[in-house]
Amino acid sequence: MTHIAPHITAFLRQRLGVERAASPHPCDTYAYAFQLLFELASHKLGIPPSALQLEHIDAPLVLVFLEHLQNDRGNGPRTRNARLTAIKSFMHFLEHRVPAALEQIKSVLAIPIQKTDRRVVNHLNAAECKAIVDAPDPTMRLGIRDRTMLHLSLTGGLRVSELVGLRLDDVAFESHYLNPQVHGKGRKHRLLTLWKSVAESMRAWLAVRGQVSVPELFLNACGQAMTRAGLEYVLRKHATTAGEGCPSLQGKRVSPHGLRHTRTLKILQATGDIRKVALWLGHESIQTTEDHLRVDVMQRLDILDSVTPPQLRPGKFRPPDQLIASLRIFMCSAYRRRLPVV
Repeated sequence: MTHIAPHITAFLRQRLGVERAASPHPCDTYAYAFQLLFELASHKLGIPPSALQLEHIDAPLVLVFLEHLQNDRGNGPRTRNARLTAIKSFMHFLEHRVPAALEQIKSVLAIPIQKTDRRVVNHLNAAECKAIVDAPDPTMRLGIRDRTMLHLSLTGGLRVSELVGLRLDDVAFESHYLNPQVHGKGRKHRLLTLWKSVAESMRAWLAVRGQVSVPELFLNACGQAMTRAGLEYVLRKHATTAGEGCPSLQGKRVSPHGLRHTRTLKILQATGDIRKVALWLGHESIQTTEDHLRVDVMQRLDILDSVTPPQLRPGKFRPPDQLIASLRIFMCSAYRRRLPVV
């Protein structure tokens, strides 16, 4: 029997933290996936998590865990696949460390990824964007902070992790423009140039931010770095307030990633170049950007203008006389009555 604790510690600290130099977010995501897996395994097997052996984490247990995620925790296919990806990455790590468990490892690696629906992305129109940005009170310190965060998110199309991860030294001003350096996924950095109005919002926040020890740009009410949950709370609060003056926001799901989709569509409609959109948003592949083509109204209208539908032969429908129609129905029923019974 092989204790799993030393291997999972080496995977998270050595393989992810040192060898792959992964950022804190994926490390936390992987650690949380294993926390859920080990808690379920401990409950099923009746042993403490620290006593789990590698032989316990076999394909049947992993399948039970994935079913538990969807049926008991209410997770969708994307979350299920993310947890399975973490488990498979750990199993690849064990292939050369524990050769005796190779057959068990291969059985776990053979578990397929679940297919997911590719839905139309959620986005906001111009009136809804303006209502949300204007919702915070610009005379209060936290209102200035919220307005700057929402304004930067809408104009820059930043991910949640990119926005809360911005530092003071990542922001620079050039003439009337704002040049934030964004730290994206996969350690890909990109430099944006944003409008004068965004620069003015940022200057207003820097004027009231104050001197604190944390290097992050946006702070919570306690003076610590803003978190993902904090940003989502701020957006929900102001979206509810904005819904009072903008009825289309009432009952509409507004998320930080929805603001990113909104900026994607604006850039796509303005440039018509999907490569420029991918560069602005920091997409690894253009295929990711192509999802937004399915919701772009201008793309659909261009197709209508460039394609000619097949022409139908002209004709005019004339309904039959009611008396003749009733006689035909009578004849059909009489004919059926004369049919022999088989």
